[in-house]
Amino acid sequence: MNQQLHFDLSAAARRSMIAHGFEPEYPPPVAAQLEQLHQHPVPANPSTRDLRGMLWSSIDNDTSKDLDQIEYVEGVPGGGQRVLIAIADVDAYVPKGSPIDQHALRETTTVYTGVEIFSMLPEELSTGLTSLLQDQERAAVVIEFTVDAHAQITNSNISLARVINKAQLAYPSIGAWLAGQAPPPPKVAASANLQQQLHLQDDIAQRLRSERSTHGALNLETIETHPIKISDGTIDLEAEVKNRATQLIEDFMIAANGVVARTLDAKHYSSIRRVVKTPKRWDRIVELAAQRGTQLPADPDPKPLHDFLCEQQKKDPDHFADLSLAVIKLLGPGEYVLEKPGEEPQGHFGLAVQDYTHSTAPNRRFPDLITQRLLKAMIAGQPSPY
Repeated sequence: MNQQLHFDLSAAARRSMIAHGFEPEYPPPVAAQLEQLHQHPVPANPSTRDLRGMLWSSIDNDTSKDLDQIEYVEGVPGGGQRVLIAIADVDAYVPKGSPIDQHALRETTTVYTGVEIFSMLPEELSTGLTSLLQDQERAAVVIEFTVDAHAQITNSNISLARVINKAQLAYPSIGAWLAGQAPPPPKVAASANLQQQLHLQDDIAQRLRSERSTHGALNLETIETHPIKISDGTIDLEAEVKNRATQLIEDFMIAANGVVARTLDAKHYSSIRRVVKTPKRWDRIVELAAQRGTQLPADPDPKPLHDFLCEQQKKDPDHFADLSLAVIKLLGPGEYVLEKPGEEPQGHFGLAVQDYTHSTAPNRRFPDLITQRLLKAMIAGQPSPY
C-alpha cells in the first residue's frame, strides 16, 4: 500500500525558531496588555500635526500587512521637493518596559520563514493597530527633508502626526508601471494625482540614488526567493525581483535614516547606528576584480568597487548575482553600534554614507523601536529614555 507521507513545514519552522533561541509563543502578560489596549484605546495626542489630508501611499510586497511607512512629496518655494515619510508610531502602543516590549526585546526582529511569519509584535498590533493600512487613521512619526536641484538633502524636520494611507500599493505592479513595462494598476489608473505623485517620488529617488553612486554606493544584486504554497499543498520557490518601486522605497529609507542619525547627533542624543565597516578582506576583493581584468586600489575605496560592479553587470548580467554574493560575503556583516554625540561616525561602506541608523521599521525591528523612542523624547524635549 502506498502511504503518502506528510511533513508539517509550519511545525518544523517553529522548532527551528526555538532551537535558535527565539520564543514564538507570547507569554500570558502580553495577552493581558492587548486586552487593556482593547478596553482602553490609546488617545490621540492633541499636539500632533494633522496630515491626514495628504495623498499618502505605501509600496510593499503584495502580501505585506505589517506596513511601517508611507510616503508623500510636494514642491517647495524656490525649487526643490519636500519628502515626507511617515513611520508607524509603535511606541504609542508598546511602552518601554511593558510585557510586549520585553518580549520584543528578546526576539529583536520579525522572522519570515515563508510558511509562517513569527512576528516580533503581536499581529493585533503589527498588522493592525500599528500598521499603516489603507484608509485607517494612524499615529506616526514623520521624517521630512528637502531635496534640492543637486540632489542634496536640506531643511530636515521630525514631528508627530496623524496620517491616513490613501493607497496601499505593491512592488511588482508599481515597478513595472514606473519602468514603462505595464499599465498602471487600477488604484493608480483611477487617480491622475496619484500618478503624478508616484512619478515625482520616482524622479526624486532616482536622483538620490545617482548622487549616492557618485560617492561609491555599491551596485549589488542578489537573488532572493520566498516559498509560496500551491493549491495542491506543495511548496514552490518564487524569485523576488528588484525594480523601480523597490529602488524608490530603498532610496527614501536610506535618506530618512540618514536624517534621523544626523538629527539625533545634532541634539546630543546617543544612538544606535547601522554600519558596515571598512572591509578587512579587501585584498580578496582586489583579487576577485583582478581575475576579471580590473585593478582596484590597495586601500579600500567604495567608488572604484562601485565602478567595477557596474561594468561587470553590463558585461555579464547572467552571473552578476553570483559576483554580488561573493562581494557581500567579503565585505562582512552589518553591525549595530552605539554612537555617542560628537563621535566620528563609522559609516556604511556599502551604501557610501557616513550617517545611517535603522528607524523606518519599528513593527519589525527592535532597534527601530529604540530609535523611535529617542526621537519622541527629542521632540518632547525630554532626556534619552536609554
